[in-house]
Amino acid sequence: MADRGVDVSALPKEVRDHLAELDLELSEGDITQKGYEKKRTKLLAPFIIQAPPVAAPPKNDVRPPAPSSSSGHAPPPSNSSRYRERRAKKSHRNGGTRDDRYRSDIHTEAVQAALAKHKEEKMALPMPTKRRSTYVQSPINTRTPPDSSSGSEDDASGRRQLSGAGPMPQVHPDLQSNFLANSSLQSPEAWINRSVQGSSTSSSASSTMSYGEPKPAQAQPQYKPQYQPLYQPNESSNANAANAATANAATANAATANAANIANMLAHSRIAPPQENSAPPPDVTAVVPPVTTRGPRVDRPSNATVRGMSRGQSRSSMMETADARGNLQRVPVNSRVSTKIQQLLNTLKRPKRPPLSEFFTDDSEEIVEVPQPDPNTPKPEGRQIIPVKGEPLGVVSNWPPALQAALARWGATQGKSPALTALDITGRPMYTLTYGKLWSRSVKLAYTLLHKLGTKNEQILKPGDRVALVYPNSDPGMFWVAFYGCLLAEVIPVPIEVPLSRKDAGISQLGFLLGSCSVGLALTSEICLKGLPKTPTGEILQFKGWPRMKWVVTDSKYLTKPGKDWQPHIPTANTDPAYIEYKASKDGTVVGVAVSKVAMLTHCQALTQACNYCEGETMVNVLDFKKDMGLWNGVLTAVMNRIHTISVPYAVMKACPLSWVQRVHIHRARVALVKCRDLHWAMMAHREQRDTSFTSLRMLIVADGANPWSVSSCDAFLSMFQSHGLKPEVICPCAASPEALTVAIRRPGVPGAPLPARAILSMTGLSHTVIRVNTEDKNSALTVQDVGHVMPGALMCIVRPDGPPQLCKTDEIGEIIINSRAGGTMYYGLPGLTKNTFEVIPVNANGVPIGEIPFVRSGLLGFVGPGSLIFVVGKIEGLLMVSGRRHNADDLVATALAVEPVKTVYRGRIAVFSVTVFYDERVVIVAEQRPDASEEDSFQWMSRVLQAIDSIHQVGLYCLALVPANTLPKTPLGGIHISDAKQFFLEGSLHPCNILLCPHTCVTNLPKPRQKQPVGVGPASVMVGNLVAGKRIAQAAGRDLGVIDDQDLVRKHQYLVDALQWRAQSDPDHVLFVLLNAKGMTVSTATCVQLHKRAEKIAAALMEKGSINTGENVVLLYPPGIDLIAAFYGCLYAGCVPVNVRPPHPQNLAATLPTVRMIIDVSRAACILTTQNLTRILRSKEAAASVNIKTWPTIIDTDDLPRRRPPQIYKPPTAEMIAYLDFSVSTTGMLTGVKISHAAASALCRSIKLQCELYSSRQIAICLDPYCGLGFVLWCLSSVYSGHQSILIPPFELETCVSLWLTTLSQYRIRDTFCSYSVMELCTRGLGTQTDLLKARGVNLSCVRSCVVIAEERPRLALSHSFSKLFKDVGLSSRAVSTAFGSRVNLAVCLQGTTGPDPCTVYVDMKSLRHDRVRLVERGAPQSLPLMESGKILPGVRVIIVNPETKGPLGDSHLGEIWVHSPHNSSGYYTIYGEESLQADHFNTKLSFGDPQTLWARTGYLGFVKRTELLDASGDRHDALFVVGALDETLELRGLRYHPIDIEISVSRAHRSIAESAVFTWTNLLVVVSELCGSEQDALDLVPLITNVVLEEHHLIVGVVVIVDPGVIPINSRGEKQRMHLRDSFLADQLDPIYVAYNM
Repeated sequence: MADRGVDVSALPKEVRDHLAELDLELSEGDITQKGYEKKRTKLLAPFIIQAPPVAAPPKNDVRPPAPSSSSGHAPPPSNSSRYRERRAKKSHRNGGTRDDRYRSDIHTEAVQAALAKHKEEKMALPMPTKRRSTYVQSPINTRTPPDSSSGSEDDASGRRQLSGAGPMPQVHPDLQSNFLANSSLQSPEAWINRSVQGSSTSSSASSTMSYGEPKPAQAQPQYKPQYQPLYQPNESSNANAANAATANAATANAATANAANIANMLAHSRIAPPQENSAPPPDVTAVVPPVTTRGPRVDRPSNATVRGMSRGQSRSSMMETADARGNLQRVPVNSRVSTKIQQLLNTLKRPKRPPLSEFFTDDSEEIVEVPQPDPNTPKPEGRQIIPVKGEPLGVVSNWPPALQAALARWGATQGKSPALTALDITGRPMYTLTYGKLWSRSVKLAYTLLHKLGTKNEQILKPGDRVALVYPNSDPGMFWVAFYGCLLAEVIPVPIEVPLSRKDAGISQLGFLLGSCSVGLALTSEICLKGLPKTPTGEILQFKGWPRMKWVVTDSKYLTKPGKDWQPHIPTANTDPAYIEYKASKDGTVVGVAVSKVAMLTHCQALTQACNYCEGETMVNVLDFKKDMGLWNGVLTAVMNRIHTISVPYAVMKACPLSWVQRVHIHRARVALVKCRDLHWAMMAHREQRDTSFTSLRMLIVADGANPWSVSSCDAFLSMFQSHGLKPEVICPCAASPEALTVAIRRPGVPGAPLPARAILSMTGLSHTVIRVNTEDKNSALTVQDVGHVMPGALMCIVRPDGPPQLCKTDEIGEIIINSRAGGTMYYGLPGLTKNTFEVIPVNANGVPIGEIPFVRSGLLGFVGPGSLIFVVGKIEGLLMVSGRRHNADDLVATALAVEPVKTVYRGRIAVFSVTVFYDERVVIVAEQRPDASEEDSFQWMSRVLQAIDSIHQVGLYCLALVPANTLPKTPLGGIHISDAKQFFLEGSLHPCNILLCPHTCVTNLPKPRQKQPVGVGPASVMVGNLVAGKRIAQAAGRDLGVIDDQDLVRKHQYLVDALQWRAQSDPDHVLFVLLNAKGMTVSTATCVQLHKRAEKIAAALMEKGSINTGENVVLLYPPGIDLIAAFYGCLYAGCVPVNVRPPHPQNLAATLPTVRMIIDVSRAACILTTQNLTRILRSKEAAASVNIKTWPTIIDTDDLPRRRPPQIYKPPTAEMIAYLDFSVSTTGMLTGVKISHAAASALCRSIKLQCELYSSRQIAICLDPYCGLGFVLWCLSSVYSGHQSILIPPFELETCVSLWLTTLSQYRIRDTFCSYSVMELCTRGLGTQTDLLKARGVNLSCVRSCVVIAEERPRLALSHSFSKLFKDVGLSSRAVSTAFGSRVNLAVCLQGTTGPDPCTVYVDMKSLRHDRVRLVERGAPQSLPLMESGKILPGVRVIIVNPETKGPLGDSHLGEIWVHSPHNSSGYYTIYGEESLQADHFNTKLSFGDPQTLWARTGYLGFVKRTELLDASGDRHDALFVVGALDETLELRGLRYHPIDIEISVSRAHRSIAESAVFTWTNLLVVVSELCGSEQDALDLVPLITNVVLEEHHLIVGVVVIVDPGVIPINSRGEKQRMHLRDSFLADQLDPIYVAYNM
């Protein structure tokens, strides 16, 4: 123990207090022994006498720290699948739907093998339920290549393969040596003018065709799906789906288990062992559906039971099912939903997660479950890598001193030699540009740029300025002229894509590039300019994020020919920037890589040497000529070597995928520049074309040959075209990046030379960045091919990708860094980023720099193989770091596409990215779904993809989404714009048509479920402990009620009937009630005497017509008004017990009438008092459809009663007799009736009178439903008792005139008003924008002293604040708004009065609250929850905070149940059979310790008492009561207590389209129901956002997400959600949801 040698008594008091608190936490089971010791050691550390230091262990033995969620070291275990290499020559397949770009037969085999393991245990995964209207797929008219895949430019296929052959560059350990060949550069003039007879003569393919009008690339139309409402429930629950699921429990670490064990792990692991989670789940299905009573929303039918009714009868329609632990649970038989949830539970029964260490404590760094490093994790064991040096860059005498000089030379000496042939959309040559034309046009452009823009005195462009080149992919000639024209003018070209609309993917990021490069001028062609989007006035649109641009057209007719004396200045290549190439980074930002003039020239020389280019060769270029290999080889190196380039644009490839092969054949091309996509398309389109010949081809450069899966494309292409003269040694994969330019390329081989070898690597090793040859399981191997040797004149190292650039070991994968004169020099205009990328000095294992030469990071991950061959296994930007392990996005794409059959998605349109949720990266896959794919096919494919990725890569997918065709954001050449797709996903604008979330599988870092330790500490010990700790018992009381001396007053106040009679005699004409209509007009009033006489008439009618006996129950069925008040007192005069019931809604009888019927039946009412109108409704045909109208009790219409007086007015023999019954539906959906005695009614009225200072001359305004609780007391009883005037505003009138309540307050100068949250919300929403209008109408609320919200819940702070803020402009004081709190056992515990301090707000820590502890934190602290005091405790009321389990009192600021003692407590529940035990427990219960005499009532609400610094009226410190939530409503999940409102607030913030939400649990699954206020196409966007926010903020996994229409969540009259009613409707499948997602 840490306290060895520490005298605890000698420690400072603060430390001793902390230790005592720790001991208490341990005794209460809120912290584990391990956590306790850890914290105790930390506290005592400063006081321990230090022992002499021990010798430090040797450096090599330092173990890496356990990975935090953010850092990427020491990753935990992972899955993988292996691919066997098979090099069988296959006859080509017929084309059509299969796209082999990402396909390898070996990979497909591996995936099939992995999936076969799952088939043995078929699991019925619940398919999501969807309304048909949500998605009707759009037709697709865009022309796409053979498999309709608009193949991404970065999509690649095939598999990497290793080699051992090829020239061996020397490996040089000495980094200081100057390895760059410094060829002596001559002056350009001398070089150009030197005689060149020895070089080749002018080519015969010559004369320039007319410079045809090239057509700009057509913008692909974006199709948006149309949505048509058409509901069709989905009966099938996909039995053949997958089991890729887990739950909250531990299994063994799966790092090195072989693949079979991994696959079987799902089948054989169980939900938490009994000792971990011994309490069986509560039988939540036994809670019966509630009855809703509510305002404007539509009521739903209900089958609520009543406390006290025998529950047997309501369970007849339930069947019993067993849950995971074999406990019987009841499920409604007719419920499809519950079967689906049962299926989901079955899939979650077999958990998969690393072993759990101690549970989470309140420290944020301890929230996350950090996986312990697996001792079997592979670690690199080799020696430190030695830098690899490329062969020296040869010095050739006639290499030009600058690239422009080469163009000048060819323009002068070989003017008719063809430089470029462009193709039209059909694939036929459109024009050929000769070197002479290229030179002359470039010179004209250079002259125009320098001399003809702007005025003579002030030129717009100066050398060194940046200029954007905006040319379509179909117009290479214009681009070439513009690029070389800029070089000759010494301005810096910045080639970018043509913007097609304001909504282009990445358009604003392109603006960032132009801004950082200070570009103000754009060059373009006339046709392209015409195609740019324009404003209505004809100006070019100002694109989002772009600087102001001046557009210049560069067509020949607009250029000026320079005079004979003007020649462009061509200096020797120096370090000034020559051009800027754009590069999109992983997060979507676009930066510009500046390439210097000398780097451009050196790069061309290095490429010439490596590729062995010869003068006058022909090259076919399919790549984008604006950047990358397409620019470097096809535009720059081609001109340097006078090569004839045939440019094949993307549009031609889409229309005729074989066009590049035909060009190779027709032009007998020596070199072709392609991507794997082009190889694939050629194979697809090839139909035994005899006229295809590859015999002339000496080099087929595969630009994305570094892609992990390119090897299969290369192999398949070779096997298909070998018979057409394609030689194996011709295929040359290369690796390149915008920063380092070309990194490595396989040199063209000599016929007969041995082919490069392949390396078969373990994917598990790869995920730990270690190279291990795979031997175990073919399903988890990756075959890689080399990309040749390092470029000439370059030096290469491999360093760790994160942290300091430490050199890797020989068997470790790292980032390739390059030192070469032929590389990028900086990110233009971004010096900070530049330093980290372009000025990297590698360090050795001790952190010491190994030299002073700066290297450039290439962004490629790889290693050096045998014979110094370079192997690339991925890109940094495609890297997904999940739980400390690295996965390559391309690998995951390939696995997904190997899942057959792929008739569901388009192969080339798939995006893989990761999002950070709950301290780790989570993998998301989004693909475009084919329009003809059925729901079931899609779901089947998705579940199989989950299994495949899980088995092969051992990583869980977080989300798999399918979107309608052509809706993913695209790059200009058809690839998917990943960062935009990710952005759409995170902001909820992706609009998927199918989605599958699997948080249970992949979220493995959740804190361990809390287990309440059975500690033998009784309530007495806790209380003593509190006293010792100096904490007082948590109790509070209102002021004394005082004693009434006068007998008259006693009589007057003992019974309400006496009070009314006394007022009718003493002050007959005093107006007690004023009822207003929607126009603010007085509809009716009642003076004391009028009310008395009306009550007498009703009493007489009851006795005569109803022949009612004393003590019988009478139902009052009235709309809000004075009739209701008169009927209430009429019942009291006749000696009956009134039961107030909300009348049925005439437009929705089917939903509301059964509730009325139930209360009438339960209360055994002998008679119904109602109005003429409602009498008709009760006896109507519509009513007969819902209830049996023949069995109504006697109905008395009180509208036109004769003037009669009762024989006598009933006087109860004792004040404990029942005055009335108060029926209400609680928020948990339970219908409860409580008995209110005459004494309680009078005492409550007296409390309110004292608290609010009510007397005869006062006026109050009430805008509440008068049917139960405090609302009824204020509406009917309080005025008669206190004599003040009540202005009654029925809440339903606000639907017609929202401002009615506020204008009344202003008009009558009301000081005190009472309302409900529904009314407040209606005003906030309806009048939010109309405060100026109210002010203009003279509304002034400065008179309002208190506005009290009547509720039985936690105060809604946000609503109260927004209401106060909104109406501050019309004079409402910020101090006026407060809340009341009441419950079934005591209708009013707190009510903010006129005296006493303002309500205070505290901030509590939500994590502690879940542990039933209250920890106060500062405002704005993370995970803090603001709570407002629930008003002042009423006079005569005492509250105490009690532990609901031990029934012992708790200390100050502890969370417990609120118990109340007061003269106005309810007398008990009204039940037919009388559940005495429930009665005694709720109404007359005693503390187990402390004060065993007092009888308390249990409110059923959790809260705490805090003594504040404020003073109350008597001068004592004020005790504030804070209500946290109803105990019945709390959700027990993972051993912690959650309040639904907290989760709902988080959910409502997740997306703008979420109007309202409610949560509940079903067999330990959290279900979230959200109302969608936006378009139905947003429905599926909400699923991941809701799952994310609940995981982030509450550390819970949502089991089911239900998206419904607005108004579906039932709300009672007080504006409280009826969650249990909603739950029952959901399980009975009555919600008609838009979408139900079952998260696996």
